[in-house]
Amino acid sequence: MVYPKLNRIYILLGLLLFLGLAAAACSQEPETVEVTRVVEVTSDPVEVPVEVTRVVEVMMEAETAESNIPFQEQWASSGHADASAEAFVHWNEEDPAEVPASCAKCHSTPGFLDFLGADGSAFGAVDAAAPLGTTVECEACHNDVTMDLASVVFPSGAEITGLGPEARCMQCHQGRASTVTVNDSIVNAGLDPQGDLDTVSADLGFSNIHYYAAAATQFGTWAMGGYEYEGQVYDPKFDHVEGYDTCVSCHDPHTLEVEYDECVVCHTDARTPEDLVDIRMPGSLVDYDGDGNMEEGIFYEIEDMRTILYGLMQVYATEVTEVPIGYNAQAHPYFFIDGDGSGEIEEGEAIRDNMFNAWTPRLAKAAYNYQVSLKDPGRYAHGGKYMLQLIYDSIADLNSAVANSIDISTLSRNDHGHFAASEEAFRHWDEEEGFVPGSCSKCHSAAGLPLFAAEGVSISQPVASGLNCATCHSSLETFEVYAFDEVTFPSGASVSFGEGAPANACINCHQGRSSTNSVDRAVSELGDDEIAENLRFQNIHYFAAGATLFGTEVKGAYEYEGNEYRGQNEHVGAFNDCTECHDTHALEVVVAECAECHEDIVIETVEDLRNIRMTSRDFDGDGDVTEGIAGEIETMADLLYTTMSDYAVSVGASPIVYDSHAYPYFFNDAGEGYSTWTPTLLRAAYNYQYVQKDPGAFAHNGQYIIQVLYDTLVDLNANVSGMTRPQVPQDD
Repeated sequence: MVYPKLNRIYILLGLLLFLGLAAAACSQEPETVEVTRVVEVTSDPVEVPVEVTRVVEVMMEAETAESNIPFQEQWASSGHADASAEAFVHWNEEDPAEVPASCAKCHSTPGFLDFLGADGSAFGAVDAAAPLGTTVECEACHNDVTMDLASVVFPSGAEITGLGPEARCMQCHQGRASTVTVNDSIVNAGLDPQGDLDTVSADLGFSNIHYYAAAATQFGTWAMGGYEYEGQVYDPKFDHVEGYDTCVSCHDPHTLEVEYDECVVCHTDARTPEDLVDIRMPGSLVDYDGDGNMEEGIFYEIEDMRTILYGLMQVYATEVTEVPIGYNAQAHPYFFIDGDGSGEIEEGEAIRDNMFNAWTPRLAKAAYNYQVSLKDPGRYAHGGKYMLQLIYDSIADLNSAVANSIDISTLSRNDHGHFAASEEAFRHWDEEEGFVPGSCSKCHSAAGLPLFAAEGVSISQPVASGLNCATCHSSLETFEVYAFDEVTFPSGASVSFGEGAPANACINCHQGRSSTNSVDRAVSELGDDEIAENLRFQNIHYFAAGATLFGTEVKGAYEYEGNEYRGQNEHVGAFNDCTECHDTHALEVVVAECAECHEDIVIETVEDLRNIRMTSRDFDGDGDVTEGIAGEIETMADLLYTTMSDYAVSVGASPIVYDSHAYPYFFNDAGEGYSTWTPTLLRAAYNYQYVQKDPGAFAHNGQYIIQVLYDTLVDLNANVSGMTRPQVPQDD
């Protein structure tokens, strides 16, 4: 037979080994076998017949002899080498005694070589069953095909490309099912995955992810290894930090053990490998499982969420299918009828004849995700947030269908903004060739800000799973923040909180993307009330807190010529910039600190901050001098919206409608993007949007915002006779 073409070194080692065996066998009854080997000695392969003396007893002795094969000792201690493991002996008693083609890829070396096409067959499929007796051996991963392997196709059909050596690992550690698998099983049972959710079908069964699907966990929604509910958005690949972001950079590729000594460089609280379950990243500042503990590791958040899911599955099965369900991790097919109602599956119940048989689409989805959350033991590190989203959505779906529902208001699905990888701020570019363009990458990719800090430029970056530690910290050992002495805003003005102040990093992004200057450029030489269909709405973008705080120094809002505006809002000494007032990871305002000075009102929640008022002036003219500055701004903004609508009609433009959640935000009454702008209306709409997109404007620089709103109303000829424009400097 012709052996797979391997690297020359392995061929030579193999020949030496066989020749050694032949010499050692001279005193034995020889079994002579003619073997044809392909040896690359020239540019053209030459078939060389080699007569080899093979004696089983001698081979067994040779296996225990000292070997010079690199990393053999490390490999021999791994699960890949455990010849007694179920993963390699499961088929020993089968008839025929062989590893079926459907399993051989990952449970035998010949099967993996067959899948790769290293045996001369086509790449990507296993053509035949594999013989018993092999594990995952050297040549499975070290051959001419794997050297160039750079992609993997998941059970969902999704292909991940541009990989390195980890592509070898991911061929098997990907699971055997996906969202697509579960939906197909429902359709094949004659049901609708989105419609017949509570219909029991004898033709519907449990879909199993299989074991150690680490790659499916890590790549999240890009692989769709979990069951993803329609209408929900999920985290993609979990980006760790550079250098520790692949299978082979976090695990020893031969022992398979986690490189624990590398972990503790950053995760300094870990004392032993067992402590890795206690890791909780600074960006995980929500209480996923609702138990009030936000110090526990993500591992425990997942465990508790799964317990909640299991309880709801049992409630649902009893109420809806009227067949009690239980789970046994050690017995296939895992889910069984809980005949005695104990909530557990005892040994006598964990038999195939008692397998659960009253599946509905809703229960099948939840059970699949329950299993997904168990079968990757490293789930908390590979993609914990993706796992939590899967479990949360399964809980919410089941909870909507049972009479004995539970309160899930304390559970959380997503992280805060910078780390909310499933949100639009990071998922917007998923369908656009997988890159965030240079015009957006500084703030919407993990690597954009570091590049800007180092080189002063922004270029396209890969789509990101939110920001990560290295986005803001120039060192992951000492955790210094990237230093900026000053920051340039869209108006061209440069400002600073002080040389190298950490808050300067924040305002690189929280500055908006336009200004008075950009609006003036847009309207150019047009008459104030001239309708021009080539005009387009100018958008400040989101959370332009830095622009609000610095006021007229950066002209983030539209400032009307001839008027004076407030500059930087000087708060009080220790609370005068972003990092002093906000938790730098959760981003929430440090409310307890506010309460120490603002003693005249009750401040217990972020919402209470809206009641803060630092002046006795009635700016909005409603006679209420006790409401917070936020209330003054809200009244004036509401009037601005009404006045804009009246103005549009008065000049013959289309009626104007605003939707804060839909781009381009302003529409005509037919729901089409607004197109009959005048310069006056465009300026007003810009300022209206500005106020909507900085929810903390009342605190960042409330009187600057009121000045802007007042002047906009005046420009629209609104009645402002009862209002008061704040003075410069601030009114007390």
